[in-house]
Amino acid sequence: RPEWLGFPFRIHKDPELIQNVSEGLKKLYKTKLFPLEDTYHFHDFHSPALEDADFDNKPMVLLVGQYSTGKTTFIRHLMEQDFPGMRIGPEPTTDSFIAVMHGEQDGLIPGNALVVDPKKPFRKLNAFGNAFLNRFVCAQMPNAVLESISIIDTPGILSGEKQRISRGYDFAAVLEWFAERVDRIILLFDAHKLDISDEFSEVIRSLKNHEDKMRVVLNKADQIGTQQLMRVYGALMWSLGKIVGTPEVIRVYIGSFWAQPLLVADNRKLFEAEEQDLFKDIQGLPRNAALRKLNDLIKRARLAKVHAYIISSLKKEMPNMFGKENKKKELIANLGEIYTRIEKEHQISPGDFPKLAKMQEILANQDFSKFQAVKPKLLEAVEDMLANDIAKLMTLVRQEEAAMPSQSVQGGAFEGTMNGPFGHGYGEGAGEGIDELEWVVARDKPTYDEIFYTLSPVNGKVSGALAKKEMVKSKLPNTVLGKIWKLADVDKDGYLDDEEFALANHLIKVKLEGHELPTDLPEHLIPPSKRGLDVPE
Repeated sequence: RPEWLGFPFRIHKDPELIQNVSEGLKKLYKTKLFPLEDTYHFHDFHSPALEDADFDNKPMVLLVGQYSTGKTTFIRHLMEQDFPGMRIGPEPTTDSFIAVMHGEQDGLIPGNALVVDPKKPFRKLNAFGNAFLNRFVCAQMPNAVLESISIIDTPGILSGEKQRISRGYDFAAVLEWFAERVDRIILLFDAHKLDISDEFSEVIRSLKNHEDKMRVVLNKADQIGTQQLMRVYGALMWSLGKIVGTPEVIRVYIGSFWAQPLLVADNRKLFEAEEQDLFKDIQGLPRNAALRKLNDLIKRARLAKVHAYIISSLKKEMPNMFGKENKKKELIANLGEIYTRIEKEHQISPGDFPKLAKMQEILANQDFSKFQAVKPKLLEAVEDMLANDIAKLMTLVRQEEAAMPSQSVQGGAFEGTMNGPFGHGYGEGAGEGIDELEWVVARDKPTYDEIFYTLSPVNGKVSGALAKKEMVKSKLPNTVLGKIWKLADVDKDGYLDDEEFALANHLIKVKLEGHELPTDLPEHLIPPSKRGLDVPE
């Protein structure tokens, strides 16, 4: 029989070769997980069935934030281009969900047309009804950034009960639907007016199962001074800790994410470093997309398994003839005890169970007589998928990643900081003097020479033991000093001449100023007398 990655891939009786992760995931879902979901009404309780487009679509980034935190401006900054339907202003301007995607021509596709397009991953949004679909559009445009990722802009979150009711659709539920399917969720906060409304808190709580995808951007940080920024950052971390309710801290990026001059330029270096980190995070999404889809399928399978146990337990407790309604109410009220029993009986982590209150609310409208008893074969298929098939797909994920190492988001703002003098850290630390004709170490060499000659060099060189006595005065750890020695001993003879000694001191200075040491000595730091030497390995 054909083997797949050296293993028999048992999906059908007649297994076929799986070409890529996306195909493998589709097959696993349709043949092993979907039958379990369908039997136990999983789609009525948790999440609609997955479609081919959910496995094939590009990585998506979801932007969430209160109004006027700079969500739409952030998208414009990434793409360096306006997109159809874009509106920016201090008042709540974006009143729709806008999926910004790649297309050959500029254009807007309305929500009702989007949810019937099988090539787009939005068909199941149909369930949220017309009130939502009238507020959902896809902006298509040719743009290099959108060739690798799609971006979802969301309506600005308001405070107060009135606005929440007047939306006409369940805003938190729509966000949760997107959160399940996107690769990255970026929560935007305004450093200038840090106020987390009730609705925003509710939204963050509804995204609680997706903390691994969440990143926080503290935007407009150039509008306040350093001291104020520290206080705002502290307040944000405290607020997030309370809302998310976990000791783990979500990564926060601080900066000013638009192409305008900084108002307060004190923290320019910090903003540059943070923007670079965020860009790297977003650029890595295409490379990690297959792993994310695999991870989401595992999460879904675990929930589906628990859900099957819950539904079959409720079925088992129901009487055959009389008193069904009363028994139903009693079971819903005692659902917490059923959770505990399933947890002990099947050794399931409490974190895998759905929210109790939400489950009770949905169960109240369900017909328990239509529930199915436990079907071991369906559960065994999902167990087998989690225990065996997923491990095999992981091997394929690694192979795909190795085959596409350069796959990252290109174009737009990602190009501006890649190379050249405006790249992050260019001309700083070990990069200082990169464009200069003279050897940069020569500036301080007279000072280093004075120390060098006090060490009584022999034949113009000092030994490792003598150099060590001087170098340890920097109080840097031996691991760092050892690396500096390796870099400075350019001719690898175990001694330092005056130029190499000066270079060692220059590298100590670089490290003491808080910069990283290079892995290999850059060309501009090689001492003039050693350039062009054949250095032994």
